Amino acid sequence: MAPLSAIACIVLFVLLLYKYMIYPTCLSPLSKIPNAHFTASISPLWILWIKYKSIENQTLYEKHKDLGPVIRLGPNELSVNCIDGGIRTIYGGGFEKTDWYPTLFENYGVPNMFSTTKSKPHSAKKRMLSNVYSKSYLQSSKDMQKISQVLVYTRLLPILDDLATRGESTDVYGLNFAMAMDFITAYIFGVSNGSNFLWEMEIREHWLRLYQSRNTVYRFWPQELLKLAPLLRKVGIGMKPEKVDLATDEIEVWELKMCKAVEASKASQDNKATYLSQPVVFDQLAQSLEKSSHESGTAYPRHLVLASELMDHSQAGHETTTITLTFLMHELSRRPELQSALRKELFTLEPGLYYGPSLVVGPADVDLPDLPSPRSIDALALLDAIVMETLRLHSAVPGPQPRMTPHNPSQPTTLGQYTGIPGGVRVSGRAWTLHRNQDVYPDPWAWKPERWLNADKDSKDEMMRWFWAFGSGGRMCIGSHFAMQEMKLVVAAIYANYTTSIVDDSGIEQQDMYLGGPKSNKLSLKFERL
Repeated sequence: MAPLSAIACIVLFVLLLYKYMIYPTCLSPLSKIPNAHFTASISPLWILWIKYKSIENQTLYEKHKDLGPVIRLGPNELSVNCIDGGIRTIYGGGFEKTDWYPTLFENYGVPNMFSTTKSKPHSAKKRMLSNVYSKSYLQSSKDMQKISQVLVYTRLLPILDDLATRGESTDVYGLNFAMAMDFITAYIFGVSNGSNFLWEMEIREHWLRLYQSRNTVYRFWPQELLKLAPLLRKVGIGMKPEKVDLATDEIEVWELKMCKAVEASKASQDNKATYLSQPVVFDQLAQSLEKSSHESGTAYPRHLVLASELMDHSQAGHETTTITLTFLMHELSRRPELQSALRKELFTLEPGLYYGPSLVVGPADVDLPDLPSPRSIDALALLDAIVMETLRLHSAVPGPQPRMTPHNPSQPTTLGQYTGIPGGVRVSGRAWTLHRNQDVYPDPWAWKPERWLNADKDSKDEMMRWFWAFGSGGRMCIGSHFAMQEMKLVVAAIYANYTTSIVDDSGIEQQDMYLGGPKSNKLSLKFERL
C-alpha cells in the first residue's frame, strides 16, 4: 500500500510540475514571447505586485523598450505596444472585454455600455446613444449651445472674474471638476436638473471627497483578484473599508435623484425644469429603452438600467475632462509666451469671448451673449495642438484596457511576430506606452504642442495612428467629441480673458494607475484679467 501511495504522490508531483512549470515555460504558445520578469511564465505575482504598487504603466514602458512590442506579464497575460498586429488586432478585431469591467464599472448591480463584456449587447447599447454624441449633432445642437452659454457666462467666467478682482488663487482641479460635472449632467439631464458644482462649493467638495475615496488602492482587490475577493467577503474578510461602499451608495442615490427630477418634471408637464435645455441623453436613452423593452424585454428594472448608464456617462464625463484640463492649464501656466500666442489666435473668433466689467450678463433665463460656433473653435490650430499634446502626454486613462483572445482553434491569434496564441489569454494595450514611442513622437516626455503644428502630412498621420487617448475600434469612447468640444470651449473662454500663473503645483506628477490624475488632486493657480 505504501509503495502505491508513494507512486501516486510522485505522479501527482510530475503532473503538477508539468502543468505549472514545464508546459507554461517551455511548451505553451506563449513561451516564445519575452517574459517581463523571470517568473512571468509560472506566476502572476510579479505583475500583481507592480499593479498594487501603482507603477505598472512606467514599468511596462521600460519593459517594452527592452523586450519589444509584445511581452508576457504572467502565465496567461500579455501586453502589446504596437498598432499593426497589436492594437488593431485586439481592439479592431472585436476581442471581448474581461470580467475586470463589470467588477469595476457596473452601477446598482446593473450592466451599462462600458461594463458590458460581449460585443453584441454592447453594440445594441451604443446604437441607442451614438447619435447624440456624434460631432455633427453636438456642433449643431441648440441644447448644447444653451448649456455652453449658461455655464460659460453665468458660472465659469463670473467666478474667475471675482477671483481675479480679489487677487486670490484657486484650486483649478476642483474648479475643472465642477465645470466638467456641470457640463455633462446638463447635457444628460438638462441645465436645471443637473449639478451646479461651480457655485455650490460645499456640495462639490463633499462629492469630490466621496469620489476620491473610491479611487484608491482598495480598487486593486476586486479589480485584479476577481475570484478571491468574493470568497473572502463570504468569510467576513473585507478588502476595503465600509466608507468606500457608503460613498458609492451615496453617489448612486445622487444620480437617481437627477433621474427622478427629470421624470417628475415630465410627469407634471412642468416645463420650468427643462426650459433652459432639454435632457438630451436622458430622453434619447429613455425612448430607446422603451422601444427595446417592447421588442425583447430586459432582465433589470428599467429605472436602474437608465440610471446605471447615465451614471457611467456622468462619471466618465467628468473625471477624464477634469484631469486633462488640469494638466493643460499647468503646462500653459508655465509658458506665458504660449498663452500670448494662444490669445492672439482666440482673438480671431467672431463673436469674441470677451467677459469683463462692460459686459452685462443677466440670469440664465434671459438672453446671453452669443458664443463663437463650435466649428470655428474646433478649427483653431494652436488650440487643437495644445489639447492634443495634453491628451498625448497626460492621457486621463493611461492604464490598460484588457481584452480576452477569442477561442477559435482553427484560427489562433497572432500578435506581432507571435502566432498560435490560444483563446482565453488576457491582452491589453495602454496609452501611456503607445504615446511615448520616440519613433513617432520625438522627445516623447516633453510637452510640445508644436509637434502637431510643424509635422508634415505623413508624420501627422503616423502620430494620429498611435494616438489612443480615447481608445479605438467599436469600443472607442462614445463621448470623445463631447469632451473635445467642451474642453476647447473652456480653454478658449479662460485664456481669451485671463492669464494664469502657478501658485502651488506640488504633487502635480501624474499618477501611474488606470486613471492618471495629479498625485495631489490639486493645482493652485492665479488668474489675472487682461
